[in-house]
Amino acid sequence: MNEQDIEDKTKLPIRSFVIRSGRMTEAQRTGLDSHLEQWGLTLSEEIIDYAKAFNNQNPLIMEIGFGMGDSLATMAENDPDQNFIGVEVHSPGIGRLLSLVENQSIKNIRVFNDDAVKVLKQCTAEHSLSRLNLYFPDPWHKTKHHKRRLVQHDFLALIHSRLSEGGLFHFATDWQPYADYVVKLMSQQSLFENVAGDDLFVDPQDYGRPETKFERRGQRLGHGVWDMVFRALPNKTT
Repeated sequence: MNEQDIEDKTKLPIRSFVIRSGRMTEAQRTGLDSHLEQWGLTLSEEIIDYAKAFNNQNPLIMEIGFGMGDSLATMAENDPDQNFIGVEVHSPGIGRLLSLVENQSIKNIRVFNDDAVKVLKQCTAEHSLSRLNLYFPDPWHKTKHHKRRLVQHDFLALIHSRLSEGGLFHFATDWQPYADYVVKLMSQQSLFENVAGDDLFVDPQDYGRPETKFERRGQRLGHGVWDMVFRALPNKTT
């Protein structure tokens, strides 16, 4: 490796995720192989016309890191007048979601198998999203890994630029230090306000987030869950 290669490597963005290898069930493989072409979206260097992709002008909700897809499928099924864009990097989860979409005849979901930051920057028009959901992201527990957390000042500025004025950012975690970190981070910026005010946290049912198997398992073990919803404010610098 020469000096130029070393320099270029240091300029690579820090990823907030690690792509895990793992076996796929037959249903997940079928979902991925048979339905991604129909319901999938491809990363592009140009803004994607989501209204054309959905064939309607309904409001857009994006979920980053939808896991195995059960909650996203439930939200889309419960709210057919909203369009849902799921972004995930793990193939088994994508295959699982696509199987749910097909088996339950859900028409208002489209899927990216790619890095959410790239999807937001390259493919998503400014102020085009009514809401962005980030549920149970990797908390990167160790202090030396906190730089890998997705929620950082730059990420908040990016999603603010993609949300409509008054659009919502819904964040949920089962790791209290991450919740405390987000509360502190949000107190240092002027792009969003906490809809719960001084109460800080919200009831997820009030914002349509279904309880997940992962969440129920954690509750049985005594783990808490913290949901926060922030409203995008007008950008005072523009």
